[in-house]
Amino acid sequence: MTPEPILQIKGLRTVFRVRAREIAAVNGIDLAVHPGETVALVGESGSGKSVTSLSVMRLLARKIGSIDAGSIRFRGKDGKVKDLVALSEEEMRHIRGNDIGMVFQEPMTSLNPVYTVGDQISESLRVHRGIGKRDALEAAVGLLEKVGIPDARRRARQYPHEMSGGMRQRVTIAMALACDPTLLIADEPTTALDVTIQAQILDLMQKLQRERSMGMLFVTHNLGVVAEIAHRVVVMYAGRIVETGAVAEVFRDPRHPYTMGLLKSMPRLGTATAMKRSGEKLPAIPGMVPSLAEMPAGCAFAPRCPFAIDACRTAVPELAAVNEGHGSRCIRWQEISA
Repeated sequence: MTPEPILQIKGLRTVFRVRAREIAAVNGIDLAVHPGETVALVGESGSGKSVTSLSVMRLLARKIGSIDAGSIRFRGKDGKVKDLVALSEEEMRHIRGNDIGMVFQEPMTSLNPVYTVGDQISESLRVHRGIGKRDALEAAVGLLEKVGIPDARRRARQYPHEMSGGMRQRVTIAMALACDPTLLIADEPTTALDVTIQAQILDLMQKLQRERSMGMLFVTHNLGVVAEIAHRVVVMYAGRIVETGAVAEVFRDPRHPYTMGLLKSMPRLGTATAMKRSGEKLPAIPGMVPSLAEMPAGCAFAPRCPFAIDACRTAVPELAAVNEGHGSRCIRWQEISA
């Protein structure tokens, strides 16, 4: 029997108010994350991935962004299910960093430059666990050791600028995991790192997830990373989910033209030399993601889609069931193939 989800999002719509207009950055998405499961959110910049994660954490810019519709049901350590949309800011403070941890893309902007990393890690322990300063700093040293930072006691007294990019990202992971959250949100945590450090960070996150049976919502544009760490993938485009399913199935048999385009644009080992000799270029999806303020009628991907017909431009397609657990927002999903 499948366990109850830790996180269940239904009909989420997040809007931003720009020049007296409301623009939907996330438009009616549904997704769930179960214990020990990694769900990857993928898509180009501007597709709504990060806004989805910030909506879950209720960290949208005040007076500009807000959740306009839908629910975000979350089951915390106490086993109780709460709708995060309905909680007050004070109630959300008890959940952030305690029940839900978050790792941001760029650690230099998420770490405070005027506090040591030990102080920053220990803060959540003092706030959520009521631990004294000395014991919290000792626990911070243990967390730094846990995430693979050598000479952790000395490093805990350092400031973020005294560390490398890989070490800073390990610090943010230690901060996110300090209070043993049931859900970890990782917003492109390896984008700014070289491939060697990226592999180490991904291995570390998988190891810690297995040890703690956390659910993980992993935001990325890197399909290679998705193939390595995720169980299910959610492909987003222009604020909507266009395809979702088990990673192995979606990668083997994609049923949305956008997913197909993303997969074809991935460089593959051993093809670079052959392509150079033949003068062939890596396939790319033509055009750009549409402005959210000027969305085309019908399917948002239709202007870039090689399979588009007139019907695609008249109404937004529903998310059709390809099979159990695999959905595609394309009216021609039965006709097209990779």
